[in-house]
Amino acid sequence: LSAADKINMGFKGTFVTHGRGRGIVVATGMQTELGIIANMLQEKEVQTPLQQRMVMFGKKLSLLVLFLCGLFLLAGWLRGEEIGQMILTSISLAVAAIPEALPAVITISLALAAKRMIRFNCLIRKLPAVETLGSVTYICTDKTGTLTKNKMEVESVFFNGILYDPVSLLAEPKEGELFLLLQAMKLNNDSVVDEQERIKGDSTEIALWELATQMNMAKEQWPRLAEIAFDAERKLMTTFHRHQNRVISFTKGAPDMLLGLCELPDKESIEQKVNELASMGQRVLGFAYRYWDDVPDNPESKLHETGMQFLGLTGLADQPRDEVAAAVAQCRVAGIIPVMITGDHLLTAKAIAKRMGILSHQEDLCITGRELASLDSNDFLDKVEKVKVYARVSPEQKLIIVKTLQEKGHFVAMTGDGVNDAPSLRRANIGIAMGITGTDVAKEAAHMILIDDNFSTIVKAVKEGRRIYDNILKFIKYLMTTNAGELWTLLLGPFLGLPVALLPIHILWINLVSDGLPAISLSFEKAEDDIMNRPPRPPGQSIFDGGRGLHIIWVGIFMAIIALLSQAWAIQNGLHWQTIVFNVICLSQMGHVLAIRFETRSFFGKKMFTNKPLIVSVVIAFLLQWLVTYVPVLQKIFKTEALSLNEFLFVGLLSSAVFWAVEIEKWVSRRSKKAGMML
Repeated sequence: LSAADKINMGFKGTFVTHGRGRGIVVATGMQTELGIIANMLQEKEVQTPLQQRMVMFGKKLSLLVLFLCGLFLLAGWLRGEEIGQMILTSISLAVAAIPEALPAVITISLALAAKRMIRFNCLIRKLPAVETLGSVTYICTDKTGTLTKNKMEVESVFFNGILYDPVSLLAEPKEGELFLLLQAMKLNNDSVVDEQERIKGDSTEIALWELATQMNMAKEQWPRLAEIAFDAERKLMTTFHRHQNRVISFTKGAPDMLLGLCELPDKESIEQKVNELASMGQRVLGFAYRYWDDVPDNPESKLHETGMQFLGLTGLADQPRDEVAAAVAQCRVAGIIPVMITGDHLLTAKAIAKRMGILSHQEDLCITGRELASLDSNDFLDKVEKVKVYARVSPEQKLIIVKTLQEKGHFVAMTGDGVNDAPSLRRANIGIAMGITGTDVAKEAAHMILIDDNFSTIVKAVKEGRRIYDNILKFIKYLMTTNAGELWTLLLGPFLGLPVALLPIHILWINLVSDGLPAISLSFEKAEDDIMNRPPRPPGQSIFDGGRGLHIIWVGIFMAIIALLSQAWAIQNGLHWQTIVFNVICLSQMGHVLAIRFETRSFFGKKMFTNKPLIVSVVIAFLLQWLVTYVPVLQKIFKTEALSLNEFLFVGLLSSAVFWAVEIEKWVSRRSKKAGMML
């Protein structure tokens, strides 16, 4: 049994509100429920998709670089080159191939994204969570406060055989038993109004108070004389009030308990109405009354809750947030499956899930914690992708849900607010704690804190996560293409009889300065138009998929060809060949970064100047390159020489070739996509 189903147990943190009793300690330390939760928190956190892909990328790149450097060193030694010079050149080759700026650029981009997400009411505790949001395939969310307003409201009132909503009830004359029903809502109620005119109390009683207040019922008219307090066994509460020299008692509670204590001619029709309201996702309360000559002896005895006259029913519900249905629909379009985990009764949970769009197909399943406990791991593994609603599950079961979905290859976002949610929050690919209702333990275990406790905020965060991952891919493409250009330039030059084109300081300048600023600026790029109309990236997808690997190879080779042609031409004409090659590669980068900021759309369009930081960074990189080329102090450091105007114009013309080549590539891609859609 889950903790919620153990009716004869008390747990640390439970408040005893009334009565007396004797307890026997049955567990201490790590054997208690809190101890079990603490033990589950020791599990190792799962790597984010970006971390997994970057680890794989780093291993493959390291092996490739070692192979190429060894090949280059061996070829030079066989040709009779000086071994010391070849070792230095091989090191330069390794520096050229490895994108030193990439870790810094990724970290800065994630930090900037985390700062932006504060505007969406998302507080990021762990930077990789920003990117993880973009890969989420399942969102397992609590109902109360996240999908709903965390505020009970009366949705329907059943009186005298007619079902009313609050608006239609307002038009009815407040007399007879309807008057008594509204008085029962206001008087059989422990809610109070504080000095700031705020209603405090149980959320259900506040909802009844508010409805009665709307109907102009005054609590002070009939003073309370005695009461029979609510308890879980009776599921009833009774209060006694003085009215016109008589005493009246009002009783409210669970209809299944109340109806048997009332004098009813047609009990079956009322029970049918109770089931109808419950199937609509409403919490149903019944009301009854009885007159007394005076307050009965021993008024706290439950024996006085008999012989009552039935007044009516109320159906209450925690209303869904206005924006949730649209957010759930957006999740489905984006290929993300929302799953509701709640402590409600299964019928109530099912009705609310249907209203929100979480249950939308006949094959969608709803199961309880008891049913989940009866399934073995293989059975649950087969069913987990069909289950959209979980009712009354334990903390251990929430952890099982996360693990099983991950075993199926999904990236899971899990929301939670209590101490018992901490293990599943920690284990999930992204744990999301509630900022308003969340405990400190839940917040500490989570990757992200939802400041407004709103499900639609998670969807906004997913969009931001996808945007930042797209931009990470863009600057990986940018950095790797540049490094490929340097690599091919250094690797092919000696084989073509040309001297080594770049010095180590040139390579470091390109990798750390010329690469860094434009790459960081790519993180400000706006989201692509279809970003939430496409499925999440497959977990096993490489960062070189989607044509990025091919792009890096051909543009890198094209950049190297331009650099080597400029080197050969400059040597033949007795010009400053090393400075020319250095500038050609740096300025080719600027053209490349402007071209790849959009995946398929042309640079020349309505959004040409939407990323102002990128335009500014390109201008700054150009000015820095000009300073390195023309300032005497920097010339000594970077071994450069001033270029004539014609030389500089020649460099600019050659460098622009990369920009136009990538624009042509995108144009061909757009035409191919359009042709495919027409077919």
